[in-house]
Amino acid sequence: MKRSWNASVWWGFVLGLAGILSYPLLFIKFPATRDFPWVSLLMIVLGLVLLGVGIARAFRRPDAYRGKIFGSVLGVVLVAFVGFFAYGIFVAARQLPASPGAPQVGQIAPDFTLPDSKNNLVDLSGLLSSPFSPNGTVSSTTREGRTAAVLLIFYRGYW
Repeated sequence: MKRSWNASVWWGFVLGLAGILSYPLLFIKFPATRDFPWVSLLMIVLGLVLLGVGIARAFRRPDAYRGKIFGSVLGVVLVAFVGFFAYGIFVAARQLPASPGAPQVGQIAPDFTLPDSKNNLVDLSGLLSSPFSPNGTVSSTTREGRTAAVLLIFYRGYW
C-alpha cells in the first residue's frame, strides 16, 4: 500500500510560521493587535494543533501516512520558533530602557502652556494659582479658599 502525503504536518508548519511572521510584518501596524498579538497567537496555536495531529497520524498509521521523521523535525523547529517569538514579544519587548530625562515621582514640573478642550490656552502656573471650585468653574471668590491642584500623567507609548 502506498503511503499518502501527510498534509496536516505541512499546513500546520506553514500556519505556525505565518503566525510568527505576521506579527512583525502586518499586525504590529494596528492598535488592536499591537499590544497583544492575539491573531498571531491564534494562528500559532492552530498551526501547532495541525502539526500535532499530523505527527500523531504519522506515528499511529505509519503504513498509510508519511511524516514520522520530517514531521518531528518540523515540530521541533516550530516549537523553537514559537519559543523565540514568545520571548521576544512577552519578555524582551517589555524591557524599556531607562530614560534619564523622564520626570520622576514628586518632581516639580516645568511651566508649560497647552490648549484645553475648547482650544483656549492654559498654562500650568495659572492653574496652580487659580482658586478651586468644586463645580469646575474658576471664580475669584470661593467659600473654601483652597487652591487648585493639577495631576499630570506621563505615558510612554510607541514613538
